[in-house]
Amino acid sequence: MLEGGFEKGGQSQVMVDVGKLPESRRWCGWSRRHCLFFILVLGAVLFLYNTNIKEMSPKWNHKWWTQYIPFKSHQQNVVHQSTGPPGPGPGPEPETTVTNSSGLPRTENATSTDVTDLSAAPPRQTVKVHQQKTEPPTPVPYVSPGPYLVEYPYEYGFIINEPKKCEEQKPFLVLMVPVAPHNRAHRDIIRSTWGGESSVQGKVVKLFFLLGLPAGEGAERLQGQLLQESKEHQDLIQSDFLDCYKNLTIKTMVMLEWLDSHCSGASYAMKIDSDMFLNVPNLVGMLVNAPKTNYMTGLVARGGAVLRDRKSKWYVPVEIYSHSQYPRYALGLGYVLSLDLPKKLVEASRHVKALYIEDVYLGLCMEYLGIPPTDPPSWGYFNVFPVSYSRCGYSRLIATTTNENTDRLGNWKDFKRPGPYC
Repeated sequence: MLEGGFEKGGQSQVMVDVGKLPESRRWCGWSRRHCLFFILVLGAVLFLYNTNIKEMSPKWNHKWWTQYIPFKSHQQNVVHQSTGPPGPGPGPEPETTVTNSSGLPRTENATSTDVTDLSAAPPRQTVKVHQQKTEPPTPVPYVSPGPYLVEYPYEYGFIINEPKKCEEQKPFLVLMVPVAPHNRAHRDIIRSTWGGESSVQGKVVKLFFLLGLPAGEGAERLQGQLLQESKEHQDLIQSDFLDCYKNLTIKTMVMLEWLDSHCSGASYAMKIDSDMFLNVPNLVGMLVNAPKTNYMTGLVARGGAVLRDRKSKWYVPVEIYSHSQYPRYALGLGYVLSLDLPKKLVEASRHVKALYIEDVYLGLCMEYLGIPPTDPPSWGYFNVFPVSYSRCGYSRLIATTTNENTDRLGNWKDFKRPGPYC
């Protein structure tokens, strides 16, 4: 029985197994479909993983691993990374600020995987997050206003500046000389003559030269020379407009802006051309008794005709100024003003259409303010035509134009020698 039972049991077991074969095969068939799907998914994952590894592998150098692995064991890194698009043009690369658990900030290049341990660096008070600025929108194409219009008011900046000069010593008089960037010879002559008089009758006098941007061939070299000249003399004021004849109104208004911002504590200012002779003691003597406010004087023009001839240097079309005569104005060769006026004139310029004849434009602004320029105490103080040099003649005037071939250094040396003038 045991043997038979074994056989029966064996036969019975075999029969049971044989009876289950169809179900097992069905399960195996269902399993193959899942296995195939699993293999495909696994293959895709491995493919993507392998691709990333290949892309990152050039950055996995020995330095990276030796620096990064120690940090992982004792600190938590929070990375604030710039996500903006790269900005235009050359410049500093984007940075990433890393804050660790020790409280010490680390700054690294966002395009590099190098991490530097700054535990030995002195701690900072704040953690800065550097984000790249997005590329600014394309500016509107420049359209010239035409030959007789002036782009003012406009926000012009200063490239070379002396903002503290009037604070160091509060001046009684500020001399402002508009001059072309290339005209170093005129600046040196003025420094060696009347521009060198820094104290007259106990009054502090300050001298500044006002320039725009040089243009044309050699402009970059000339700009470098101006920077060096500024270091030597500390008397240049340069703004970011193109320095040319048609921009004299801009130059004048920038001068007034600078006076209002940096020298409003002074009493008077004089704008004077670079080819002029100036008797500073006579000027100071006149101003001691002059009005303190709403005061402008010089060689005052009255009833000036508006020129409509297109060939004229001072042609102004009717569309710009419709009247046949200009209001009263002080000629631009040299005029004096009290230093409450710059702020008022700048404000008036926002309401008066600008034109390129700078002294006329100031006259229009003065008319808007209702403040007419004043004649000087003596008719011979300001001279538009050159006065032949003589010690006696020059001792009686304040300012005169000079001929191009005049020996201004020699005349000044003779004028300042001891002895009576007449």
